[in-house]
Amino acid sequence: MGELTLTAPVAGLTGKGRITADDVQLLRAEVFRDGIVTRAEAESLFALHASCRDQSAAWPRFFVEAVTDYIVHQEKPYGYISDDNADWLMRAISRDGMVDTAAEMELLVSVIEKARSSPERLSAYALEQVALAVIDGEGPLADSRTAAAGEVDKSEVDLLRRVLYAFGGDGNIAITRAEAEILFRINDGTREELNHPSWSELFVKAVANFVLTSSGYEPPSRTEALRRDAFFDHADANIGAFFSRMVSGGVAGILEAYAAPDALEAEFEDSNRANETRMRRAGALDGEEARWIADRIGRDRLIRENERALLSFIRQSATSLHPELQPLLDKVS
Repeated sequence: MGELTLTAPVAGLTGKGRITADDVQLLRAEVFRDGIVTRAEAESLFALHASCRDQSAAWPRFFVEAVTDYIVHQEKPYGYISDDNADWLMRAISRDGMVDTAAEMELLVSVIEKARSSPERLSAYALEQVALAVIDGEGPLADSRTAAAGEVDKSEVDLLRRVLYAFGGDGNIAITRAEAEILFRINDGTREELNHPSWSELFVKAVANFVLTSSGYEPPSRTEALRRDAFFDHADANIGAFFSRMVSGGVAGILEAYAAPDALEAEFEDSNRANETRMRRAGALDGEEARWIADRIGRDRLIRENERALLSFIRQSATSLHPELQPLLDKVS
């Protein structure tokens, strides 16, 4: 990150080459007892993190908490991440376009979670780090993964979902194009038969949310659109069966569960009627979104199972479809 400013107490620790639990306690109790309040103090922690690779288990938690509190609550505008602050954070945690350490990756996600709003590129950058680990086996996330490059495991789906939820703060209801692009890249760069089943659901729901919302559909919150147990709050056996089919059946189960005309539809009949009115008014796909989908599906002349599911999901959800999608829809009908 360019020049690092060291406060005197932290400079005394950097020469040791290690951070002990006692050092963390000292930093909490004496040095930063009132929190980090200046950019220089925050940069001094980054300098300490970079110079002392032998770290107590207590250090990453303190580092993430302290810097998150600084950038979200001490830097103006309070509670929001400005473009300038986002640039500073990305310079601080990155080297050659890649997050340097696992603690700094956690810091990035923590900042997105705690802020009421942040620039879109922070979310995309966090998702990109997962893509680097999954597809190329690079970056700090790759060091701890048990899966081989080219497959998505459950922990990575959970992290992707966590980032997507986090960015759903002030007004960021819909999945963005930048986020959808990275999800497509992960899907294209992995072997679907090796991916954890939860990846299929996340991919289909997230990309469909972007496409339909871009065409005017009024979306639910990201949490409602993406979480796996959205209806478990309702103590109804039919609702439990709905999600049992979805979770156990993989991609096919997702579509079957959404399409099945059982008691779930009756349970939400009033809500369905209201949604139907909104969707008739705003659910048509326009040319831009149609071209975006058509350009990405079947790039290698093979339509993947997740892509078939996505097309079917869109066909069921949109009230009208652009002619550019018809050749693709014919292939999956």
